[in-house]
Amino acid sequence: MNKVLVDTSIWIEYFKSTKKHTALDTLITENQICINYLILTELLPFLHLKKEYELIESLKSIEIIKININWDLIQQMQIQNFRNGINKVGIPDLIILQNVIDNDLILYSMDKHFKLMNEIFDFQIFDIDKKST
Repeated sequence: MNKVLVDTSIWIEYFKSTKKHTALDTLITENQICINYLILTELLPFLHLKKEYELIESLKSIEIIKININWDLIQQMQIQNFRNGINKVGIPDLIILQNVIDNDLILYSMDKHFKLMNEIFDFQIFDIDKKST
């Protein structure tokens, strides 16, 4: 199985929930997850508010995937989104998507616009029931 890039939305839910996230726990145990500096940076304000300094350091121990931004591709992705009626995708999420595609990763996110973009762009989304789509 390809590595799973765990998006900010999953981490925030994981850290604030009292429920067990068995899917993410399993991925962590199996060393199947990765992160990038954009996601890590998006998490910092949330973790800082929670005073979770140890968690910040723990996240840095996860495999970090380098981001090489291709602005022409980002612009083309945004144009494709507009053409398909997907109008509210922020630049950070387009960068995350480019990172997923470039590195043949599986994306694990709660953000619904990724599912919409999955109909336009060729990438895998982690599905708890199927392990990926």
